Amino acid sequence: MGMFIFAFDIKQEAMEQQANYIKRIEIQGLWGRYDIAWDLRPDVNILSGINGVGKTTILNRSVSYLEQLSGELKKGAEAGVHVTFDRKDATFIPYDVIRSYDRPLIMGDFTARMADPHVKSELDWQLYLLQRHYLDYQVNIGNEMIELLSGDEEQRAKAALLSAPKKKFQDLMDHLFAYTHKTIDRKSNEIVFYQNGERLLPYKLSSGEKQMLIILLTVLVRDNAHCVLFMDEPEASLHIEWQQKLIGMIRELNPNVQLILTTHSPAVIMEGWLDAVTEVSDIATDVKA
Repeated sequence: MGMFIFAFDIKQEAMEQQANYIKRIEIQGLWGRYDIAWDLRPDVNILSGINGVGKTTILNRSVSYLEQLSGELKKGAEAGVHVTFDRKDATFIPYDVIRSYDRPLIMGDFTARMADPHVKSELDWQLYLLQRHYLDYQVNIGNEMIELLSGDEEQRAKAALLSAPKKKFQDLMDHLFAYTHKTIDRKSNEIVFYQNGERLLPYKLSSGEKQMLIILLTVLVRDNAHCVLFMDEPEASLHIEWQQKLIGMIRELNPNVQLILTTHSPAVIMEGWLDAVTEVSDIATDVKA
């Protein structure tokens, strides 16, 4: 059931306007029992509640609505769902979806297996896709640096700042993986690690390590742009210390990302995010007969 989904926005028509964040999510007749009205913060939004109250369903139906707006949803458009953006003229917002549970690739996943023989699970496949986006990100940063370096003194000063997010990402990965003596290869254009002098592809990482790498790399390649990151119970494979640091690290890499996530873990909200928690019962009202 659970898997990682990496959803990049497609090219938008010139007349379309991008939102900075989602302001409100409304769902009418959830399971024929509840109406949902959730007012969101521009930074962090955490949906909580006991099992079976609809946390994952609310996220899934919101994502399906955005897929419909971007043209990614081929059929089964979400009825009774409406997402309000921060700008009245906005028609879309870039978004990514990360789920916490992994499974081995089935025999029918020929695309993934043909892409790279090391790809054996859904986490591996998402890492493979992210490697491509990471290369694109570096090319774009390089082109921006060249353009700035050809300008005046102020522009040349800005060029040096462009590499700061990538270095921050590398520093975070080294810090997180220090306990197993893994360090990221800072000279490689792809994500590669070294462990006690041995070269290590990311597919050899543990499930929790892969999950953290995917989350932070997803945030990095958005290149500090306004976007939304949906996460369904991201704590599933993460050590409690990583759970505590997760939101802070994401915000550190890109303060313009809006987080919308579900969780059962107190650790995720321990470092200053208690005010960002919303109970499903607080945004649900009974459907009137």
